[in-house]
This record gives sequence, C-alpha cells and structure tokens, in this order.
Amino acid sequence: MLNLYDYRRDQLVELLAGWGFSAYYAGILWDALYRQQVESLDGIAGLRPDLAARLAATSTLRQPQTALSLDSRDGHTRKFLLRLADGQTIETVRMRYRDRYTACISTQAGCAMGCVFCATGQMGFQRHLTPGEIVGQVLFVNRALAGSGRTESAVRNVVLMGMGEPLHNYEATLSAINILTDDKGLAMAPRHITLSTVGLPAAIRRLADEDCRVQLAVSLHAASDAERAALIPPARRWPLAELLDACRYYIARRGRRIFFEWTLIAGKNDTPAQAHAVGSLLQGLNAHLNVIPLNPTPGYGGAPSQMPAVRQFQQIVAEYGIPSTVRQRRGIDIAAGCGQLRAQSQETGAVSETAPV
Repeated sequence: MLNLYDYRRDQLVELLAGWGFSAYYAGILWDALYRQQVESLDGIAGLRPDLAARLAATSTLRQPQTALSLDSRDGHTRKFLLRLADGQTIETVRMRYRDRYTACISTQAGCAMGCVFCATGQMGFQRHLTPGEIVGQVLFVNRALAGSGRTESAVRNVVLMGMGEPLHNYEATLSAINILTDDKGLAMAPRHITLSTVGLPAAIRRLADEDCRVQLAVSLHAASDAERAALIPPARRWPLAELLDACRYYIARRGRRIFFEWTLIAGKNDTPAQAHAVGSLLQGLNAHLNVIPLNPTPGYGGAPSQMPAVRQFQQIVAEYGIPSTVRQRRGIDIAAGCGQLRAQSQETGAVSETAPV
C-alpha cells in the first residue's frame, strides 16, 4: 500500500496523473492531508468516486501509534515513543515554550554514527525512515494537541535532532522538509526548522547547493581531531579541517550562519583550555555556539558541567567573537535525551501506552 504522506505535492500530482486524474484532484487530496489533517481517506470530500475507489484499493494514511508517552515534571515537555508499521519504535518530543510548540523528531530508527554519549548512538542503526514517517511525527503531535483540547497553535518549530543522522538519510529528510514547508500545506517557515548533523562534509556541501533554507546545526563537542573522534567516531573519517571547509562553503553559498553544538562534559570539554580552543577554531566564521550540559546516559560515564564552568566557558568563547547560548535541558526526568526512552523501554519491556496523548 502506498503511504500518501511519503509524497511531495509534485509527486502526488504525478501519481494521480498516471492514474488519469488532473492536478485539481491532487490539490484536493493535498489540502485534506495537510490543511484539514484528516485521519482517513474516508474523510476526504470532493474526490471523484473512481479516484476514491482507487485510493482505497492502493493507498493508506499510515500514521505512527503511541507505544509509550510520558510527561515531564516541568509541565512543558512530553515524550512519545512511537511505533511504526513494521514494529520499529522511534522517539518524538513535544516542547511548549511561552508562545509556541516545538517538535523534536527522528529521521532514522537507531543511528549509525555511534556518538559515545548518545543513547541512540549506543543502540546502533536499524533503518532509515521514509519521508512520511518523518512528517508523520509532526502530524502526530498536532493531533495530540487537538485531541487534548488545547486551543493553542499547532507545532511551529521543528528540530531534526531526534533519533538518527538526518544527512545520512538525505533524500527522505529533504523530501520531508519540502512537505513541511510547502506553502499549500503545513506551510512551516524554513527558518523555524533546524537540521542537526554530526557533520558529514559532502552532505553539507550538497545541502549548500539545495534551495533549502532551514537552519543548520553541526555537532562539534571537541576542538581537536583526536578528542572529537573519541566522542564522535565518524570524525576519524572526516577531520575538522574538512568539516570546517564544508561549513565555510555552506555559509558562503547560503549566506547563513551555522549553529555549532557543544555538549559540555564536566572536566573533559568544559575547561578554559577547551573554550580557548573552540574559540580559536571558530573565530572569523559566521557561527553561533549552542552549549548544553550533558544529558547522562547509562552507556557513558561522563557528568554534566556545572553552571560556573558553563558561564566561564561562554565568557572565554565570547572573547573570540563567538556568541553562545546555553540550551535549555528539557524532560530530564522522562529520558527526553535522544534514544533514552526507547533504550529504557527495551530494558523494561514497557512499550504499552501509559497516558493519553
């Protein structure tokens, strides 16, 4: 069965044209999927009976199902473990800020990058998600908000920072972004979508040449090749010089700054020497440094940096002209870090729904 969420609008037009139906009906279908956000094909009005029959026989609106959901004590964060059609589970986090909702979504089941402090990296790679499985997480959160009776606006910000490496699943990730930002559908602003990558230079260069105006965030975490490779195994293949060269190309081509991510690990990469090293490394780049104290995982023995060390780190980096932000840690009590809820559920077998969405 075809999952209609896997199709960009131009692809949907092409699909229906192959069946002998005009673009007019593709527009009706697209509007139903993303403006009305119907939950079944039966809920789509205005289709010709023969098209409705063809869709019923060949197509589906495949949606993720809740395997587990938890609310944080902070009152603003809910984490979902979602089950896909083949039984794979992925994580999606909904975060409420003062004037908006943000969804942190996955692009893969598991991850092949193997970052040592990341629960997803510790579990290994299972498979790529399809565009519809990526987009489906945003639709899921929107429906969860509507079902809870909340009258606030739907998801406005998306971060591709859940399970998986988005640029490892390049085609599906770009198709999903196209669907999310389509002005006749969800119409999300590209500047409200952040793509987070461990730093695949060839893919960053390819992205620079695309008409894709999302925010790019690159995981750095260390300022030397040896130290970075100890945290991010792919760094053995792609040294910092190659990565930063790709970042300069991206900045020049897109005219946009890059956000660099730095997970602060007590006594390891939060020292004044490390702050000077990263400041020197990024000096002169159109860059912004996001720092966040480590979210501990059972598979890694490091501890989060304390705020005095965080503030000192920021002060030193600022001396090099690099602005920085301490990112909020959300949902620590509900394993909201990437891959943690899935890992815990596999250990305990707790994969049934525990709370209404």
